[in-house]
Order: sequence, then C-alpha cells, then structure tokens
Amino acid sequence: MTSSSPFEPIGHDSIAESVVDQIESMIVNGILKEGYKLPSERELAEVMGVSRPKLREAIKQLERDGLVTVCHGEGTFIAKLTGRAMSPAFLALYARHGEAFYDYLEYRREQEGFAASLAAQRATQSDHERLRDIIRDMQEAWEQNDNDAAQEADIRLHTAIVDASQNTTLIHMMASVYDLTREGVFYNRRFLRTMDGTGKALLEQHIALVDAITAGDATAAKTAALAHMDFVESSFRKGQEQVIREARAAKRRQLA
Repeated sequence: MTSSSPFEPIGHDSIAESVVDQIESMIVNGILKEGYKLPSERELAEVMGVSRPKLREAIKQLERDGLVTVCHGEGTFIAKLTGRAMSPAFLALYARHGEAFYDYLEYRREQEGFAASLAAQRATQSDHERLRDIIRDMQEAWEQNDNDAAQEADIRLHTAIVDASQNTTLIHMMASVYDLTREGVFYNRRFLRTMDGTGKALLEQHIALVDAITAGDATAAKTAALAHMDFVESSFRKGQEQVIREARAAKRRQLA
C-alpha cells in the first residue's frame, strides 16, 4: 500500500472493533462512498497493522451491519447506503412535468450556495488541489469540445465542493441529488451548451467558484454558486420557451 491510503494502523486492544470503528467513521465522513472497493485483504491488513483473521472478523461485522457488500471473486465494496430520494417511476413522472424542475433547482440553489460558503471556510489544501485538478479537466474538455467529459467533470466538481464543506449530512444528501443530474432526468450539460453557445460561460462560472473557495472568500463563493444556478435556471427557461415557439411555428406552417 502507498502512503496515500486513507486507512491507518490499528493500535488498540480490541482490534476487530477498532477496524470496524475506523471504516464506519470514514463512511460517515464521506471519505469512503458507496461503490468504493476496499483494498485486498492482504493490503488492508498490512496498512492497518492487523492480522488477516482479525480483519476478516471486522469485515464480517460490517457486512452484517449492511455497510459493505462482499462479492466473492471481485472484492469488498461499500454498500449503497443513501438510497434514492425518488423511485424510478416517480423520477419518470418528474421528468414528464417540467415545472417540477424548478423545485429541484430551487433546492439545489440553496444547498450549492451553502456548500460553497462552507467550503471556502473549511476546505483543506488537499481539497484545493482536488478542485483545481477538476477545473483543469473541465478546461481540457471545453477545448476538445468533449460534452461527455465536461458533464462528468461538472458533477465531480460540485461533489468535490460539497465534500470540502466537511458537512456530513450535506455530503450524503447531495449525493442523491447529483444522481438526478448524472442520469439526465431533467437536463444535461449538452442542453446548457446549446443555450450558452460554446459552454464558455459555464466554464468561467466554475472557475470563479473555485477561485473564491480557494481564496477563502465565503461570501464570494456563495455568490458565485448562486449565480451559476441562476444561469442554469435562466437557460432552461429560454430552452423551454424556444421549444414552445418552434412548436407553434410548425403548426402555423402546417395550416399555411
């Protein structure tokens, strides 16, 4: 294992319990997220300084508690813990009724602003580096006109900002919200680029947001986050209006 491992050596008498406690803490704090594959038994035992039998005992306890899933032949994974905020059927219903999107945006707007403000106050040097790395990815995606890479970087950036807020409730709640964006339930980044023209406005908004966070300016970070979400809402409204105009124009042409 490398020194970059988030796991630490165990130095307590109750070894298995200590392993469980450490992994539980990392799950609660959003360090280990659902789907994360734990290192192999040999690697994890080595880095935590425990015997493999004690590690297996701890893993079995975590599995009984529903915190990890052991897939034989594949490895041990952090279980899906947060679930869905909405069932697939309700998501489809939401997508068919565009007015619900504004409630989604209203909720996201406030949480994004809150997260950005906290991140500016609490982000560590490691958080700053992560944010800058993602901005570089966004810049590269924009230059190459790679919509898929841009959308994935977009979600990673917002996730990283929420992580940097160090608020565990926010981290887990927003993970479910970002699932809606990732699955394109309401819109995707390609749609915003059609409103933006080139996608440059989106890139500049994200750069301003990261600059404010890394500068430690909570007020500017919140303002940048809110401005970004306002742009998304405005773009969506313009898009909806354009769809309506085109439908009306098509009908007029048919009658003519």
